[in-house]
Amino acid sequence: MRAWLYLIAAAVAGAIITIPAIIVLVLLGGDFDDALVAGLATLMLATGIAVVSMRDIIRCGLAMIVCFLALAGIYVTLGAPMVAAAQVIVYIGAISVLILFAIMLTQDKVAPARLVFQTQALPAAIAAIVVAVLVALAVAGTDWGAVGSHVVTATDALAKLLFQDYVLAFEAVSVLLLAAVIGGVFLAKRERDS
Repeated sequence: MRAWLYLIAAAVAGAIITIPAIIVLVLLGGDFDDALVAGLATLMLATGIAVVSMRDIIRCGLAMIVCFLALAGIYVTLGAPMVAAAQVIVYIGAISVLILFAIMLTQDKVAPARLVFQTQALPAAIAAIVVAVLVALAVAGTDWGAVGSHVVTATDALAKLLFQDYVLAFEAVSVLLLAAVIGGVFLAKRERDS
């Protein structure tokens, strides 16, 4: 029951932050894209809070998928559809599914009553305040009128760069990910047998 309360509190906090931001954007001459980015960013923050605050690990994994999907939506609105497609394919299609399968292979799907990160609440709160101040300073110091339009990267130029100039690094990462998957399956199978 507490997990749903955390999720509802995160959604209410997101609405409290987003609605004034959208009103300010409209009053300052912002357009629909700005409001969409603000809404997707709020969804991403709310689901990120749900990931680290819920006790049910499977629900945490599903909230992580929604967080990654909101990030992909931000990439699309900012004019980077190739990065958004990679986000969906790699993080939602591979990493999140792999994490959910790893969770389902474990015996216990509910975390202990007192999670480890909850004992570090004070340092985490201090770090969050410092990061919030740094983000506020960066937002205040940015000239938002300098960028007139979205920068669009051609997909064919990105593909040529990735598969011609950086093909060795691309293949090395794929072999590393394959080794990690095989190692995870081996460890899960060995623990189940013993």
